[in-house]
Amino acid sequence: MKKVALTVAVLALGLAACESKTANAVDNSDVANAVENDTAAAADATENAVDNALDATGNAAEATGNAIDNTAANAVNETAN
Repeated sequence: MKKVALTVAVLALGLAACESKTANAVDNSDVANAVENDTAAAADATENAVDNALDATGNAAEATGNAIDNTAANAVNETAN
């Protein structure tokens, strides 16, 4: 009878130990998921910022080209008149 009681006590302690480890694993996976989501959001934000900067640079280059073309056309018109 003492062996049965001892065996039951050891099994109960083992289950209790596993339960806390399972809870910790769930907590750790929640933290890992949060980190993964935050990292993905930061990567998306960075990609959007880079895209916007490239678009702005392209627009500025196009505006500069247009200004040069307009200046050249104005110079030709002024010379012709």
